[in-house]
Amino acid sequence: MNRTVSATAGRRVPAGGVSSRPRAERARQLADVLRQQITAGRFDQGRLPDERRLSRRFGASRNAVRDALGLLRDEGLVSRQPGVGTVVSTPKYGHGLDRLAGLAETLTGCGNVFNEVRVAETVAELPAAIAERLEVHPSAGGVHLERLRWLAGLPLSLDTSYLTADVGAAVVAEDLAGRDVFALIEEHTGCPLERAEIAVHAVAADANTAALLQIPSGAAVFAIERRTRVRGGRAVDVESIRMRADRLILRATLHRGGAK
Repeated sequence: MNRTVSATAGRRVPAGGVSSRPRAERARQLADVLRQQITAGRFDQGRLPDERRLSRRFGASRNAVRDALGLLRDEGLVSRQPGVGTVVSTPKYGHGLDRLAGLAETLTGCGNVFNEVRVAETVAELPAAIAERLEVHPSAGGVHLERLRWLAGLPLSLDTSYLTADVGAAVVAEDLAGRDVFALIEEHTGCPLERAEIAVHAVAADANTAALLQIPSGAAVFAIERRTRVRGGRAVDVESIRMRADRLILRATLHRGGAK
């Protein structure tokens, strides 16, 4: 393992040495390294080495290590436990963005995923913005779903979905607590999902969303907007998802090549 942490290519700080860079900069860089290792599950039983060992491992001062751990604590990623040391507060789960899959499908093997169905209703007229995304007239109506996703006993995401009337009518009668909507759409249309357009950005959780997700009001969450199409290109589902950023990592494998 590297014994140095350097922000400048080619510049090395010997183990036990002191970098001339500001301590805050060194702490931030070390926090980036530790965060990557934490999310990759590199620490046995979620327990980090003590400050002295981290200082030796990364060739950083004890003060920089202490500040880096403070940054991770402020993020809610780690906590200090008397007699134990620094431990990972809440495990993060990976959600790939390079494959069209439902959240429960993605998190298979990570624990029990349960959907708390808060809304499951037929609407006679769609909101104009939703109808535009579904590429139908508002008077076509549809189905509105709202589900609070739980994983391993803690809330993970708040999902708001609108489906076209014909697809939604079949889906809303099914087991929405235990099954992914994607699988239900494919079953009832007899047509595989083809693709989805997705946008991800970060927002501060409003008071209602924060209460449902059990996070502080104003905490950062991933805001995911997705429109899903079946084979042939027909839009059947639009979603607005708020995911706890402290519990989820968005991952993708990207290939360099010409635009398609």
